[in-house]
Amino acid sequence: MQAATGQKEYDFVIVGSGLGGLACAGILAKEGYSVVVLEKNHQIGGHLQVYSRGKSIFDTGVHYVGSLDPGENLYQFFKYLGILDKLKLKRMDEDKVDVIRFDDGSEYAYAQGFEHFEEQLISYFPEEKNAIETYCEKIRDICSKFPLYNLRVSDENHYQTDGSVTGLNAYDYIASLTENVRLRNVLAGANLLYAGVKEKTPFYVHALITKSYLSGAYKFIDGGSQIAIQLSRVIRQHGGQIFKHKKVVSANYHENGEVSEVVLENGETVRGRQFISNVHPSMTIDIFGSDRFLNVYKNRVHGLKNSISTFLVHITFLEKSFEYLNYNIYQHHIDNVWDGVEYDQETWPQTYFICTPYISKTGQYADSMSIMTYMNAQETEKWSGTFSTVAEPGKRDEEYLEFKKEKEKQVIRKLENVFPGISEKVKSVHSASPLTFRDYIGNRDGSLYGIEKDSGSAARTQINTKTRIPNLHLTGQNISLHGILGVTVSAFITCFSFIDKHILVDKVKNA
Repeated sequence: MQAATGQKEYDFVIVGSGLGGLACAGILAKEGYSVVVLEKNHQIGGHLQVYSRGKSIFDTGVHYVGSLDPGENLYQFFKYLGILDKLKLKRMDEDKVDVIRFDDGSEYAYAQGFEHFEEQLISYFPEEKNAIETYCEKIRDICSKFPLYNLRVSDENHYQTDGSVTGLNAYDYIASLTENVRLRNVLAGANLLYAGVKEKTPFYVHALITKSYLSGAYKFIDGGSQIAIQLSRVIRQHGGQIFKHKKVVSANYHENGEVSEVVLENGETVRGRQFISNVHPSMTIDIFGSDRFLNVYKNRVHGLKNSISTFLVHITFLEKSFEYLNYNIYQHHIDNVWDGVEYDQETWPQTYFICTPYISKTGQYADSMSIMTYMNAQETEKWSGTFSTVAEPGKRDEEYLEFKKEKEKQVIRKLENVFPGISEKVKSVHSASPLTFRDYIGNRDGSLYGIEKDSGSAARTQINTKTRIPNLHLTGQNISLHGILGVTVSAFITCFSFIDKHILVDKVKNA
């Protein structure tokens, strides 16, 4: 580590190696700046991390990705970053990327490509043709208002001040289109992708995410950590450095109020001209010194509600016992797909996401399955004083392990409704709780998607990349939107403070 601690002063010191931090480092290193990324954990990548149990590989956060067809936004961003052709991808089923499934066994597939998606929905609900066409048109219209998602640059952030965009509620808008309750629930059936809350989720969140998965949906062959691995190679090729096991705990300042260096837990310091935090804004305030921020800003950021956390169950199958699924299932055991967030303990899990990762060596058979459902961090509150990661191993007690085992059983019992007899095909089961996500991702409550967006007070939930500290900037899922695409966009927005945005977006378009 000595290289990072001598008197070397980096152009950019980036705290946290989630996708936002790595993408910023990749952009800035490519544009000729000296960059260092500091990561507290044993593995880089935040939600891109994978881990293995036995010989099986499991993704923690990224199960599939959209907008990767030629010419689509993420395709171009990845092309500019120099990682696109190095990713091993498997295109998902044309006729069904996602299947929205209900307790009565009925299934509705989302097809790839907007026209195909529209036609297929109309085939399920022929009498609702108007509503479906209006819905699709609205998605296109809303998405057109976000310049960077369309590889355009705008000098005013008009969508941020346009209440008709940020203030439109997803549940209300979808309900306004049709009296058909099942169609409403099918349209919102993948809302686990953004932890949809009936009273709060803005329609633009629903629109941007839905559209991205309809324009080129792929799974990562052998795990999503390849994005982090390939980005780290790009960073190093351009002279950047990445250090793991380097937990940033505080900062020192110049007399003019700018950050001069960050201080690591082991006492080392890393000097820089500019600093970018990929850590949750609330934790960033704690690290960089609460007294450096205005009370009104601190109170707002600390007071923002995070989206709900998750309980993630990983099943490893007996060899060749379960066929690989080239699509995902959003299973709802309740009629209203928005009610899963406020779940009932007795009937949990009421709604969950099912996918089988594509593993090259097992091909047509699934090696494993991931089931992701909602879990409130309060359920693991009694163990919140414990901490455990590979970098800092800690033990949680028997009671916690029993709690997880019981929850795993509940999930598998429900899963039997979808795949009768699946229990007999299971070789092993393990799981991750809100505490796992809290410890690895570095937020307070294991929140899945960061700060909860609110159509009722849109401006309050928007976080600027610039802070009151002149050379401290923010990036990550709390800036623009979560997800691979949202965080990549956020990284570009952060870098616009240092690189002419017109030039940078031109490079992306012509990559």
